[in-house]
Amino acid sequence: FGPWVTDRAPDCFAEGSRQRQCRRCGQTETETLPASPENCPSLAFTDLRTSAWYHTGVDYVLSSGLMNGVSATRFSPDRPMTRGQLVTVLYRMEGSPAAAGGSPFSDVTLDQYYARAVLWAAETGLVNGVGGGRFAPESNITREQIGVIFCRYAQWKGQDCSGAASLAGFADGGKVSGYARQAMAWAVYSGLMVGMEDNTLRPQGTATRAQVATMLMRYFTQ
Repeated sequence: FGPWVTDRAPDCFAEGSRQRQCRRCGQTETETLPASPENCPSLAFTDLRTSAWYHTGVDYVLSSGLMNGVSATRFSPDRPMTRGQLVTVLYRMEGSPAAAGGSPFSDVTLDQYYARAVLWAAETGLVNGVGGGRFAPESNITREQIGVIFCRYAQWKGQDCSGAASLAGFADGGKVSGYARQAMAWAVYSGLMVGMEDNTLRPQGTATRAQVATMLMRYFTQ
């Protein structure tokens, strides 16, 4: 047999595999590699704790390439996510497709890192802006805005978003904006979004990068 070649490296939670081939007969032998914390992608960042609640979600987005660190050594899990950043994540998930035409928003120019992602999201109907011809890419995204964008993304992918959970069980369920109520009901129903420890949804509250990472894992692995 020749040398082992790793097909999939194991991480903290998932097994990997490797194979080798006989040089004479061509027979392939496959071996499972056990899960190992030594290959945890979070270890590359000094501000991530493998014992934290967000560990599985952050590992998922790092290993899948959906999210990167804010620097070579920092992920900033508690930093709020911006509107431009979330759209960029979904854009990457789709393979960064080409977007035609110019920017429909006065505050998004083509020299910004999120420009192509915002153009794509506008073309596909995932985003409509915040009014006045603006997208507000640097504004922190709210939890109900996340619910709306994910619901539109799911519909664009041909998925059913008609399922709805009651929001009445949350202390602030009645505070969800009218435009976001159906999307938030679907987000809770699908398990994408859960309440906070004080049984609130905090629809107008911001979401951290770690929280969004966890939502992305829930959506793409459910």
